[in-house]
Amino acid sequence: MLTHSLGFPRMGIDRELKKVTEAYWKGEKGEQDLLEQGAQLRVRHWEIQAGQGVDLLPVGDFSHYDHMLDTVALLGAVPARYGWEGGSVDTDTYFRMARGDAGHGGATAMEMTKWFDTNYHYIVPEFTEGQTFSLSSTKIFDELDEAVAAGYAAKPVLPGPFTFIGLGKSVPPGFDRWEHLDAIVAVYEEVLGRLSAKCAWVQLDEPLLALDLDAAVTDRFAAVYERLATAAGSAKILVATYFGGVDHHAETLLSLPVGGVHVDLVRAPEQLDAFAARLPEAMHLSLGLVDGRNVWKVDMDKALELVDRAVLAVGADRVMLAPSCSLLHTPVDLSAETGLDAQVREWMAFAVQKCAELDVLRRAAVGQDAQEELAANRAAWDARRSSPLTANAAVRERMESVNETMARRVRPYAERIVSQRERLKLPLLPTTTIGSFPQTPEIRRTRLAFKKGELAKAGYTQAMQGFIAESIEKQEQLGLDVLVHGEAERNDMVEYFGEQLDGFCFTANGWVQSYGSRCVKPPVIFGDVFRPGPMTVEWIRYAQSLTDKPVKGMLTGPVTILQWSFVRDDQPRSETCRQIALAVRDEVVDLEADGVAVIQIDEPALREGLPLRRDLWKEYLDWGVECFRLSASGVQDHTQIHTHMCYAEFNDIIEWIAAMDADVISIEASRSNMELLEAFGRFDYPAEVGPGVYDIHSPRVPPVQEMVDLLRRASKVLPVDHLWVNPDCGLKTRGWPETMEALANMVEAAAKAREILK
Repeated sequence: MLTHSLGFPRMGIDRELKKVTEAYWKGEKGEQDLLEQGAQLRVRHWEIQAGQGVDLLPVGDFSHYDHMLDTVALLGAVPARYGWEGGSVDTDTYFRMARGDAGHGGATAMEMTKWFDTNYHYIVPEFTEGQTFSLSSTKIFDELDEAVAAGYAAKPVLPGPFTFIGLGKSVPPGFDRWEHLDAIVAVYEEVLGRLSAKCAWVQLDEPLLALDLDAAVTDRFAAVYERLATAAGSAKILVATYFGGVDHHAETLLSLPVGGVHVDLVRAPEQLDAFAARLPEAMHLSLGLVDGRNVWKVDMDKALELVDRAVLAVGADRVMLAPSCSLLHTPVDLSAETGLDAQVREWMAFAVQKCAELDVLRRAAVGQDAQEELAANRAAWDARRSSPLTANAAVRERMESVNETMARRVRPYAERIVSQRERLKLPLLPTTTIGSFPQTPEIRRTRLAFKKGELAKAGYTQAMQGFIAESIEKQEQLGLDVLVHGEAERNDMVEYFGEQLDGFCFTANGWVQSYGSRCVKPPVIFGDVFRPGPMTVEWIRYAQSLTDKPVKGMLTGPVTILQWSFVRDDQPRSETCRQIALAVRDEVVDLEADGVAVIQIDEPALREGLPLRRDLWKEYLDWGVECFRLSASGVQDHTQIHTHMCYAEFNDIIEWIAAMDADVISIEASRSNMELLEAFGRFDYPAEVGPGVYDIHSPRVPPVQEMVDLLRRASKVLPVDHLWVNPDCGLKTRGWPETMEALANMVEAAAKAREILK
């Protein structure tokens, strides 16, 4: 009974990859330093997984930026604007696709969006008419050679051709990118032919199958995988699915001439029988038993019940054990987290521990001694189920008192906006930012010194006020209309709030990759959530005292706090979300009472949390929107509620976005050249919209005319008096010089657009 891993975290326990990558971008490290650090991490991660008993180790899951971007390079699918002339895709071209060209007028970065319903962002492949494809990277072959030379049983991992195309983008939008399937498969055949000589298994990830797909797509799987299986020769192909049930595609998957199918039994345990009962004799069934998306220990008794059912149906020699998906979405190692509450820590498992859990499950399933580990696991689960840490009577009582009127504003937007405009007195096309300003080394050092006890609270408060004052001064210098305090005191937009809410705990080093070199350290929700006291009022009050212009109160919304945390799995997510919504509501009411006229409640994760199957959307969106409204609706008409969303397709959920009843929504729009805004125009969106006019994830400073052109395009979709002008997202990852230059251009672009569009 083989165990295997679908993928492992890339950054390293100390975020080594992040540090060397950012040093490379700054010119402080060379390409060789970058490549050597990557090689060291790969070897270390193979050693870790093998040491925990994993049989087949993933190769190709490591990336210097993103696995979909790696596949763009592999297939030579480089957009023309980067000036690539063929051959091997070099490092500079690779990063230019991810980040754009720095300086004026350079090529824009490729679009980035969320990987299914995770907080990981992938680079979106672009497909154009007449595009050609060729094998243009040796990365996967080089890494397989490294693993084989080190003596490991390696399993190359690649996005499958259907997922690669299905998650791509047609340029222009009307082009049928599936026309390229045959040409792309031809390159995959070449890749598999080269890999097969040195490995027994190749994993092709097809999580696209967890979505609702047209028959025109699924009908092509058999012919394509016939070609791929032939090209792979003696190597077996494992088609990996995850993030949801794929039993609606069971007939398609079980008809493929492949060596195995992987199914996610954490998200969809009910799908086991659809595969085990009909598995062809030549096929293996990989069971995704250990949660690759969360930090809780597997319930081994429940997992072994699934293993026993599979073994009974197909035999132990055709069952494989694995995490539900790549462990990319979990922190690396729990052993260093000595600061966690000992009781809560006993309930948890990170990537290293999850690999060890697989070995225990395998030993137990085949009759080897695992009684000690099983008993310890059972004790941990019993302790968690009965622990007083997880339940708060006051929170439960308040939840019972929630009613429909608490989730409704007093008057509709069309009436509220009159009093808001009278109060704010803003110009046409008002300018603002999304919330954060650059987190300088000085800011980070100050926060760290306070956290370590090296800086007293009075000194910390004084220092933070200095950073806030600097942000306000710079914004007034730029001429922005609605200001922000800059969020110098915030380590992260979710972690900051979690630290002030009961029911959360925090890791010291539980980093997870979000995109590129960007890592986040999600809080862990283990118990009922409530707000002991105000979280932001003091900082916003100070910022507002420095200016006559309105300063936004900045909050993270309940759905985003939920989605970007590791959430307790012992009650419905909707219940946890409502608890968070009540805590945010209390903060909103306190901000308004303090005189704050504009309050932004960010919900970038609303779209991300959608179930992958459309028939499950309504239930989730109903409670998600209700939670936002519950958090926002305790204010008077003249208080303006903003929200922000980024890197999400809005077409399919625009009616629910409208149902959130925010007065202003700001969205990411520049990478898509305002394409994302079109959904708001088709729907006749009733409120105001701030389409982002420049991409903050790129060091590139856009010229004034480019932003004017984007605003012109936006004005053709929405009434000009419903438009705001802002960046795509927060500015914490940028430096002050480029931020000031870009915002100065943005303010100038708004002024020019006012003259043109008034």
